[in-house]
Amino acid sequence: MNGEEEFFDAVTGFDSDNSSGEFSEANPKVTGMLDLDTSKSDRIGKIGERPPQENGMQKHRTSLPAPMFTRSDFSVWTILKKCVGLELSKITMPIAFNEPLSFLQRITEYMEHVYLVHRACRQPQPLERMQSVAAFAVSAVASQWERTGKPFNPLLGETYELIREDLGFRFISEQVSHHPPVSAFYSEGLGQDFLFHGSIYPKLKFWGKSVEAEPRGTITLELLKHNEAYTWTNPTCCVHNVIIGKLWIEQYGTVEIVNHRTGHKCVLNFKPCGLFGKELHKVEGHIQDKNKQKLFVIYGKWTECLWGTDPASYESFKKQERRGGHLRKAKLDDGAEKADSDVADDVPEAQETVQVVPGSKLLWRINTRPPNSAQMYNFTSFTVSLNELATGMEKTLPPTDCRLRPDIRGMENGNMDLASQEKERLEEKQREARRERAKEEAEWRTRWFSPGTNPYTGTADWLYAGDYFERNFSDCPDIY
Repeated sequence: MNGEEEFFDAVTGFDSDNSSGEFSEANPKVTGMLDLDTSKSDRIGKIGERPPQENGMQKHRTSLPAPMFTRSDFSVWTILKKCVGLELSKITMPIAFNEPLSFLQRITEYMEHVYLVHRACRQPQPLERMQSVAAFAVSAVASQWERTGKPFNPLLGETYELIREDLGFRFISEQVSHHPPVSAFYSEGLGQDFLFHGSIYPKLKFWGKSVEAEPRGTITLELLKHNEAYTWTNPTCCVHNVIIGKLWIEQYGTVEIVNHRTGHKCVLNFKPCGLFGKELHKVEGHIQDKNKQKLFVIYGKWTECLWGTDPASYESFKKQERRGGHLRKAKLDDGAEKADSDVADDVPEAQETVQVVPGSKLLWRINTRPPNSAQMYNFTSFTVSLNELATGMEKTLPPTDCRLRPDIRGMENGNMDLASQEKERLEEKQREARRERAKEEAEWRTRWFSPGTNPYTGTADWLYAGDYFERNFSDCPDIY
């Protein structure tokens, strides 16, 4: 089993503020249909007049077929107790700890707030474009809030596609490696405004009471009109209390977003919660030019919203805050408890919402979750639709698409016994295929991506080979 511990995870519930009037989950009407132009390169589609395409449905579902399965009767300790400090890439977890999505579908959640990319494409100045790109990078991890289930590990050769004419993009991903587990993805704007691609191979470790997912792999966003490319790596995600207590999630680490044409850089610090949880969910950072001059300050919470202002206003506000904060700190110190002796890591109390510096600009706000989200693995409205399989869709999908995977489908429908049996069958089928290849000394051949070098960072990457949307799926492997 590969990467069996993708414990990363999902989104909060505040009203969405789409002041820019761009694509939004609140407006799922189809604005145009994708017309595939196979006479040219397959990299960009056109908007034309056609019946609804593949998975470009007019209206998406708002709930899952069955409610979430309770995990209260299961203990992960019997599995993880021998794995402290080790990478969790070969440990099989009970299906009760999963959510009914493949990790390839989890990656697609980056696109929930794709309107930020469209906004960046329209911005005339590089500083404004970087603000929108930074907001997009933060929004990409927002769906992990309160998502404590792990996605299914993709099988080697597994794929996922998503076409959203209403949101202006199409997306394809493939599991290109099994050991180590690597997922490659490629997305493009239907208005020929952007390319978004990368490869992800998180390294997961168990630390006694928590599971940590360290990000690996480069994420690249290209704004075609401006001939600009931005690259970054996601922060580290940690799930606490995997043995006992209430599960909770934090993101921490430094994310650097680089504009490779202009030299602008955005440095974002995802803060660890700290002893009293005061920094929980907080993000602070700045945008600087190629001469390292600080131009703009960004702050907020990755679970809620992101704001920005000029450095002078921000520093003045923080000084006033510090002058009035020493009394509060003294009170907190008086009530300090020994954290190391606790059986579980206490869930930090929710702090006040983001204090807005006067004159700040709202860069992004999270979408409101559906009212039944808690019974649906804390999925967002966008996430609920990812495994939707409309009548007739299987005729246009490759046989390797996640929607056709029987164990995920069984879990989504509430049949846990079937899901568990199918998961074991698929894993054994994967092992048998690997033994056959070893016997024949045959190399696995990826279908839609090839190994290469990221043209902007010079690091190893998986690059989209093209032609997926021509829909020649005759040579796809039989993995299900």
